[in-house]
Amino acid sequence: MNINKPFAKAKITKSATFFIAGAAATSGVEAQEQDSNNNFIEEVVVTSQKREENAQEVPITLQTLTGEKLNEYNISNFDEYIEYLPNVTSGGRGPGQSTIYIRGMAVDPITVMLSGAQGSTPNVALYLDEQPVTSVGRNLDVYVADMERIEVLPGPQGTLYGASSQAGTVRLITNKPKFNELEGGVNVSSFATKGGDMSSSLDSFINIPIINDAWSVRGVFFNSSSGGYIDNVYGERVLPDTFIGSFVSDPVTPDKATLRNVDLVEDNFNDASYQGYRLSSKTNFDDNWELLVQHLNQDIVADGVFDYDPEVGDLKVQRFFQDEMKDSFNQTSWTLDGRLGMLDVIYTGAFLERDVDQKIDYSGYANVGPFIPYYICNYPSYTECAEPRLGFIGNVFNERTTNEFRVSSNPENKIFFTVGVFSDDSLIETLDDYYYPGTATSGSIDYPFPQNAPISGSVMVNPNARGQGIAFFNDITRTEIQTAVFGEVSFKALNDLLMFTLGARSYDLEVDFAGSSNFLYRDYSGSEIPVDGDGGRNYDVPANEDIPGHGTEPLTESDTILKFTVSFKPNDNTMLYATSSEGFRPGGFNRGGGAYSYNSEYPNVPVTYLSDDVTNSEIGAKTLLMNGKLRFNGSFYWIDWTDMQSTRFDPVNVSNLTFVENAADAEISGFEGDFIYLATDRLSFTGGFSLNNSELVRTKALIQELAPVGSQLPLTPEVQYFLRGVYDYDINNMPARLAIVNKHSGEAYSSIVADKRRKQDAYSIFDASLSIDLNENTVVEAFARNLTDERAELFFNEMDDVPRVTTNRPRNIGVRISYKF
Repeated sequence: MNINKPFAKAKITKSATFFIAGAAATSGVEAQEQDSNNNFIEEVVVTSQKREENAQEVPITLQTLTGEKLNEYNISNFDEYIEYLPNVTSGGRGPGQSTIYIRGMAVDPITVMLSGAQGSTPNVALYLDEQPVTSVGRNLDVYVADMERIEVLPGPQGTLYGASSQAGTVRLITNKPKFNELEGGVNVSSFATKGGDMSSSLDSFINIPIINDAWSVRGVFFNSSSGGYIDNVYGERVLPDTFIGSFVSDPVTPDKATLRNVDLVEDNFNDASYQGYRLSSKTNFDDNWELLVQHLNQDIVADGVFDYDPEVGDLKVQRFFQDEMKDSFNQTSWTLDGRLGMLDVIYTGAFLERDVDQKIDYSGYANVGPFIPYYICNYPSYTECAEPRLGFIGNVFNERTTNEFRVSSNPENKIFFTVGVFSDDSLIETLDDYYYPGTATSGSIDYPFPQNAPISGSVMVNPNARGQGIAFFNDITRTEIQTAVFGEVSFKALNDLLMFTLGARSYDLEVDFAGSSNFLYRDYSGSEIPVDGDGGRNYDVPANEDIPGHGTEPLTESDTILKFTVSFKPNDNTMLYATSSEGFRPGGFNRGGGAYSYNSEYPNVPVTYLSDDVTNSEIGAKTLLMNGKLRFNGSFYWIDWTDMQSTRFDPVNVSNLTFVENAADAEISGFEGDFIYLATDRLSFTGGFSLNNSELVRTKALIQELAPVGSQLPLTPEVQYFLRGVYDYDINNMPARLAIVNKHSGEAYSSIVADKRRKQDAYSIFDASLSIDLNENTVVEAFARNLTDERAELFFNEMDDVPRVTTNRPRNIGVRISYKF
């Protein structure tokens, strides 16, 4: 960690001044250097400002991965594309189980076992075309097939993109049907992983014009299977003699059952598959109106875990309950695009349905859970102590409907604008069952545990009693309704050299939380217990008389956030800009809100947590230099982040329910950039980097012990970069390309919470590929990824109460064949 933060911040501010001055000084020279050389960097068209523009003309920081680059880099999923986005990081544990962070605005990601019930909304918005698909603790891991581009907008984008665009926005933009063009393609690949199983993938697309200039359809199909590389090895576990809580394991007979995982031992058990399709139709009604309708279906099936236990061995774990997940989603979207007089008019809507079923080994909780002995090994009347096998069985169902209507004027005008209205209606239904099979075999026959059921009168997703052995469960319904009015207006001055943009978004949020958490309970006095007579909590009933708690009223928030940008374009090759922007994300309810803490020195669990606030300032430059052979874009930024939402689990002092608190303030500053350099007609370089200084400047947590003031924020390396070199040449008159890539990430920390904070080592990964164009339609590529077999520490976590490290895939070597017509 950089211990001299004020000095680092001063250096960044001074560097920013020299950077902008240098870019402005160079611009006049570059305007005279253009000649007739055809070896130029291609223009990239983006829609980051809700209109089509050359990326170099957009006065905001913007990173793009075009469809061509996605194909060249052999990218197929989330974990692979963020490697080429140096200012983007993540914390997670496998496919569809990550949280995205941008510019160092990171806190601990919540375990997926609780994300639906208690997780706070991420502060980075993920968009699939026009719809926000951000999800708590579970990123929508869309398979990258026939993708037009990925756009990353760092910093608050709250005026045009709304809630959760607090730290930035990631946009996945698919290819749409093309009129009057029959085209198609297929990609086939296979690779072997060191010490792991084989992997393969197949994806294809076809574009079919039905009626010239009027109707075209497009279909995309994919099937990918990734072989495992982590081993589940044999292990044994016995319930410990002492616990953190008030219970101890003290049966009449001292013998304790030994838990063994012999039936689950398997090499390379963390395999995953992506299967799905995308169908789209585009219709032109006349010269002014087009209708696009699209449907995307995807299933992810993953077994095992994607992190390993260093205490057990390299790429090894000991798991005692089946780990498996199926993550399915369907998205249907529609866009009507046309003109009314001088205005461009767009109405777009989408409906997303996502269903995740997951089982997770939870046996590590037996080492720390204060009530585990009560369920499987406690009280003198117990005749035996059951084995400490614990499992999580969960389902998260999400529905989301969004609608947006906006109008835009011609950006060629001196004054132009975009204004619109937006609505978002989201539902999350969570069923979390915590399975303790020992409850069925431990204890006295005279006082058995009843079946556990939701509390009478609570909102229920599943009203039925749970199966034998379900010691605890959540039955939670969360809703979020958002409406907003937004707009941006731009003014050009000084013969279009100068432009001012003012944006605003006025929003209303309504967040609700209903249902119950239910604890299995039995009465040793001999009284009969009704099936729902447990120690649970109905979240529509106050926790105690002194503090109202949740109740039946939703949490409402309203505000207006602003954005101001000024840009200066002295010539066609240089743009300078400065931006001030704000961002927000929703607050929410704590499950245990209003309850007394176990430790009387602590205050009660907060009933709610509110939106944290972000103010961002940045200056940047976009330049085309060296006679069009070097494109360099860079920006300096300064972020004030107040009332950060932080998640904590403290069963000793507070509650055995995870809670969220507005716990701290932070300051972040940094410099980020990307470049393309055409060194010769055959040699080119592409790269990106991020230099980030983050620190806690104030802690105000009442019931959390955070890292000290001055500490670096978690999952935030001070240095990240990637550098890719490509050499083009001929093999037997066939075009060929040799590419070498280095991806580097500096040291980081795993958590903002003091007792969970661990250092994650820096790492560098090298990839290489050789591709040959057999003809104008067919390309064959041999590739090797992670050449040095680096074991990157991507995320150190204790989510299952056993410290483990999420890592990258070991060295893998393969071949890919692409055919297009």
